[in-house]
Amino acid sequence: MYYLILALQLIMSLSILVIIHELGHFIPAKLFKTKVEKFYLFFDPWFSLFKVKKGETEYGIGWLPLGGYVKISGMIDESMDKEQLEKEPETWEFRAKPTWQRLIIMVGGVTMNVILAWIIYTGLFMKYGEQYLPVENAKYGVVADSLMLNNGFKNGDKLLTLEGEKLDRFNQISKAVVLEGARTFEVERNGEKQTITLPENIQDEILNNEIKTLFTPAFPFYIDTVLKSGSAGKSGLQKGDYVVAVNNNSIADFQSFVNEVTSNKSKAISIAAKRGDTLIVAQGVNVSSLGKVGIGAMSMDNYLDLKTTTYSFTEAAPKAMYRAYEVLAVQASSLKIMFSKAGAKQMSGFGGIAKMFSPTWDWRVFWEMTGLISLLLAFFNILPIPALDGGHVVFLLYEMFTGRKPHTKVLEYAQAAGMILLLALMLYANGNDLFKALK
Repeated sequence: MYYLILALQLIMSLSILVIIHELGHFIPAKLFKTKVEKFYLFFDPWFSLFKVKKGETEYGIGWLPLGGYVKISGMIDESMDKEQLEKEPETWEFRAKPTWQRLIIMVGGVTMNVILAWIIYTGLFMKYGEQYLPVENAKYGVVADSLMLNNGFKNGDKLLTLEGEKLDRFNQISKAVVLEGARTFEVERNGEKQTITLPENIQDEILNNEIKTLFTPAFPFYIDTVLKSGSAGKSGLQKGDYVVAVNNNSIADFQSFVNEVTSNKSKAISIAAKRGDTLIVAQGVNVSSLGKVGIGAMSMDNYLDLKTTTYSFTEAAPKAMYRAYEVLAVQASSLKIMFSKAGAKQMSGFGGIAKMFSPTWDWRVFWEMTGLISLLLAFFNILPIPALDGGHVVFLLYEMFTGRKPHTKVLEYAQAAGMILLLALMLYANGNDLFKALK
């Protein structure tokens, strides 16, 4: 069920994004009286699952869920329809339209993805507001990843400044280290201030070790939920128990418990907890292959003061636009990492994207991820790579500035090379997912 829920969310999200993206090409093409032969969700080599023709356009659903497309007459695209291009251009063909109209048609998909993300973020800000943990409110300190422990941090440290600047939001720390090159922390440990400087190559170590979060806020672990069908429930642990040790290793907070349990996947462990003044020790608690034992913690906001801000539409709309800008800026900053050896190992295919969603159906998370993926789709589509929208834009800009159209053969070869490159990247990314799953 876990994998089914992730797969359904991924397919639903991508379906929305593909349709919106292709509408971005379809609508201006129609406005400029350009013939659109096909509008497809997913690809349809050899056959389609569904198709219907209305007017001059065939609408359908393909069987290969790797994206979608609109086939615009007189345009060199993934169909590589050369026969049409050997004839004189008709007035309703893409190649017969003014350069500025063709440019609008090509950037329409990316534009629609950005607009969709803005609408999603605006709605999320209005409905849920924004909740975050100010670093100064992490009163129990932090639980540091093992890499951070090896570089001078200790669990329980309270983070004060980074590069001399007071830290604000807890969830911004990892980004500052990985993408912005921040290295020097000031922490409070046992009432004393200390300075810790990370090595310059820490970014490569973080990527090579696939570390997602450098620090998590510490807070006590009182059990809130116990699944009766889970191994912890069968062992006698109850709601309200205060967990203090796993396999005789003392833990002071929830994240330490998670770390201990996930390091014992598919093994049996012991869990010690206090119930009032009585110490309960549950023996032989089986950890699943996913690192679960069937218990949940009381929410972090029971112990830490999270900040929540609510927004009206007039406040949410510009906030959403800035959030979209932040996501795109992060992607631009991460390009140099992506093409490094360590960054290439982090490339993920459909499996990695699916894991971004909630393992249970959570509409808030679903729309947050859909908004994020919409911006990622926009960013990568506008890169100047042949076969992507950005590749077509480059040739159109060349034509606008020089007044000369690129030779058809150049466009054909560029399209073919781009498709080969994209296929290779897709195979590599999904191969990374498979390799990680088999490790």
